[in-house]
Amino acid sequence: MLPTLDEEKALPDVYSRIPFAKIEELGYESRVVVVDGGSTDNTLEVAKELDCEIIEQWGEGKGAGIRQAFKLFLEKGDDTLVMLDSDGTYHPEEIPALISAIPTSGIAIGDRLRGNLDADAMTSTNWLGNQLLTWLAVALHGKPINDLCSGFWAFSRDAIESMKLNSMRFEIEAEMYTSCAYQNIPMRHIPISYSKRVGEAKLGSIKDGTSIARKLIIRRIFPTPHEE
Repeated sequence: MLPTLDEEKALPDVYSRIPFAKIEELGYESRVVVVDGGSTDNTLEVAKELDCEIIEQWGEGKGAGIRQAFKLFLEKGDDTLVMLDSDGTYHPEEIPALISAIPTSGIAIGDRLRGNLDADAMTSTNWLGNQLLTWLAVALHGKPINDLCSGFWAFSRDAIESMKLNSMRFEIEAEMYTSCAYQNIPMRHIPISYSKRVGEAKLGSIKDGTSIARKLIIRRIFPTPHEE
């Protein structure tokens, strides 16, 4: 699953680097689903040329798109789902490592902060913000996590069925973490590579960080969300 929003420049390279043969060696048939949040460039045309399945989401924001993709994933009866941002920051070559690391009925999360983080991949502000938010998450919810804002996750079907989510925007990863904490979903952290993104960043403002912190606090008070 590749969430997109104006990623026409990065998407072809991300797709070309997906190691389909190695994924098949692990026993999986694979398909690529692009979840588009309303791109105004040629992202959808590029996705069609690459023969990706396309979900044009029903609500604005990354969280809305991911939740919609989860719903369709469960309807199709698939076993495993890998999610990575399509901006060129994550390395698709590492997908097999995450798939292989998924614990029984659990989730594997790519850990940028203990992996190979390129010098120009993350601003000092974003690095510090992620560290603070990760600390806050563990302090409030108790379940260890190394990189709360990672956009590279691998899910078992059981884990997706168990998660309870209602996030609409960039706070979705934080809510997935809190759902793991309260639904006792096993998590494993895998060091990954992280590079500078292609194009303009869409996350990193104080507003986004505040929204993530607010979601963490709300889930401490109300562990089970109302569905939206």
